[in-house]
Amino acid sequence: MALVSNGRMLALRRIDHVCIRVADLEEAVSRWCIQFGLTESRRDDGRAFLRCGYEPYSLELVEDDPPGFDHHAWELVRGLPLEEAAAHLERTGVDFEARGESLHFEDPEGNGVELVPYRPIDDPRPDVGRSTTELPGYRPRKLGHTNFLTAELEEQTAFYTEVLGMRITDGLGGAGVWLHVNADHHALAFVDKGYAHLHHLALELVDWGELRVAFDHLAQHGRWLAWGPLRHGLGRNLSGYVRVPQEECFVELFCDIEQLESDHEPREWPDDPHSSNVWGILPPRSYFRFDAEAVESERQGLEALGIPLRERGA
Repeated sequence: MALVSNGRMLALRRIDHVCIRVADLEEAVSRWCIQFGLTESRRDDGRAFLRCGYEPYSLELVEDDPPGFDHHAWELVRGLPLEEAAAHLERTGVDFEARGESLHFEDPEGNGVELVPYRPIDDPRPDVGRSTTELPGYRPRKLGHTNFLTAELEEQTAFYTEVLGMRITDGLGGAGVWLHVNADHHALAFVDKGYAHLHHLALELVDWGELRVAFDHLAQHGRWLAWGPLRHGLGRNLSGYVRVPQEECFVELFCDIEQLESDHEPREWPDDPHSSNVWGILPPRSYFRFDAEAVESERQGLEALGIPLRERGA
């Protein structure tokens, strides 16, 4: 990991939040809360902050054009001041902007990144030991990770490991890399598809039964699974990927992700169907695209009907 000014490593505790640009804030807040079980915490200057449980927030929505990914934010470990992180970014040549209690910059492909200071927990008890009058019965446990398509796999891997101190968990035959910051198998992943785009943000649920409840609930709101239910080999998690055309991304709902040992060594998986899904079904070609033709092909299940999806730009 990358050294900071006093010789310690730059280390991240967890993913803090994802920020998404939306066309209509009121509509988007209602949709994300009702469909994905999130709770609005507050509004501030055209922004809404939504939480899974007792955390301040995990999803930030801002009314701006065009809709889509804005940034993902990472919390520094305990005892690492924001000032030391800023000094480290200066030494490594990263242009950043200080905005209150956070640092903003871009990764090599222009994806927004934010660093926030360690946030002490007000109540250290697990959520099942706490009481609420606000949280809905169905809700995610936490924000788990982000996953990006990339045209610069090696450069992105170097940036997030050498500059931000993430650690490689697994590789996928040169086609992808999964990175961790704590015991969860990954907090960030990149898949080489020749262009840069947020693929999905991931929300963790408790178990298989809660995934079933979530998928039934989302189907009643017109959502569909682009891929899943499935069991990843790489990562081990049970998953389903829900298309969100409004913000040009997917939401992965998952549970049972692999927990890493403290001395974990990176592994290299073959780029084959078993690594992606031990149950054997690979995603449709539309899964890695966000254009209108791909979305409609997926919505209607045209590939399963024998109607192939044309190449992009064809």
